[in-house]
Amino acid sequence: MASTSDFKNGVVLNLEGQLWTITEFQHVKPGKGPAFVRTTLKNVMSGKVVDKTFNAGIKVDIETVDKRDMTFLYKDGADFVFMDGDTFDQITVASATVGDVANFLLENQEALVAQNNGTVLYVELPASVELVVRHTDPGLQGDRSTGGTKPATLETGAEIQVPLFLNTGDKIKVDTRDGRYLGRVNS
Repeated sequence: MASTSDFKNGVVLNLEGQLWTITEFQHVKPGKGPAFVRTTLKNVMSGKVVDKTFNAGIKVDIETVDKRDMTFLYKDGADFVFMDGDTFDQITVASATVGDVANFLLENQEALVAQNNGTVLYVELPASVELVVRHTDPGLQGDRSTGGTKPATLETGAEIQVPLFLNTGDKIKVDTRDGRYLGRVNS
């Protein structure tokens, strides 16, 4: 148990059986009445964001979340196998837990795996990754970077929108949070 004075950004609270990360907090001491702490919390599992106010000094459960850099090894059926580079321990993560991250995940790629009491909470990739375009329709003469977009299939199987001038085999940078094209990579 800890009190509201222990609040920091990134601390994980256990509220009513659910895990919430503090994204913002502010201690408020009004001129009249007791002090309180205003927080913005994000649900670790669902990503839902809520605002919650705590009375100052109230006791709350703080959970420990172990975040480790792990290497994605291979896909085993519907599950994903990751290895800790320090201990060489391998863990299997369900595809539901991996979620949309699977669209940009390649073998031997580093990912951040968060665990709480042996349960994997989520898998997080860097903000952007470099991937090769496996297939896209050829561009036409006169296509410019400020023009429209076309669908492209990446080496991971994900489909994103790219500018008309890109061709099959080009290496591009992709935002892993929303699947946006960020630019071409010169190799």
